[in-house]
Amino acid sequence: MKSPRMTLAFDMMRHDNSAGRPMASSRIYDDLRQRILSLDLPPGTALTRADLAREYEVSQTPLRDAMQRLDQDGLIRIYPQSKTLVTRINLAQIREALFLRQALETEVTIKLTQVPSPATMAQLREIIGMQREVAPDHTQLRRFQELDEFFHFVMFEGAGHPNLHGLLRAQTGDMDRVRRLQTHSAERLATIIDGHERIVAAVESGDVDRAIKEIRFHTHKPDDWAEEYRVLHKDYFT
Repeated sequence: MKSPRMTLAFDMMRHDNSAGRPMASSRIYDDLRQRILSLDLPPGTALTRADLAREYEVSQTPLRDAMQRLDQDGLIRIYPQSKTLVTRINLAQIREALFLRQALETEVTIKLTQVPSPATMAQLREIIGMQREVAPDHTQLRRFQELDEFFHFVMFEGAGHPNLHGLLRAQTGDMDRVRRLQTHSAERLATIIDGHERIVAAVESGDVDRAIKEIRFHTHKPDDWAEEYRVLHKDYFT
């Protein structure tokens, strides 16, 4: 489904915050992070290093590095000489992450609109095409969500700030977990795709005001956005 160029770029996005780290550590970090974000490892789950070391067939060193990064991301909490738990979702953290995301994405969109890159625009359209392909298949929801994240990474990369996307990823773990609790109807997925198309069209037009309007509409969520999910999944939240 993906071209070689897209495959390489997708892998780069997954490891954009792993420079200088051992490959095993990055692999474990990426996999555990996705398992936590997808709720395969739900909030409150106890993680045992010995079990994880056997599962990933690694020594304690790369596992420790990966878990320290997850702790820094706020996805797990390490209690020295005691236990390690997947953290519960924090509503206050979500509100801060939403504010940070909209602020950064608005600035990235402004920069892209002022100096639009044909290569970046082509890549964004390719991602939209891939989203259209997987959207009808409910078993491909995780891939659709990964492509959604990749779309925004390409925007950051095109604006010359890929590392800022890594910063944003580290702050949006709770928000991403709530997104996995959402029911994604065909209409909802179509709305996401339409939002991406409108952003690309606005950037290509060179109209900064229009582009700002589209990215803010696309990334906006009300302050109480996650409240209904807290009511339905009380055990997942602090």
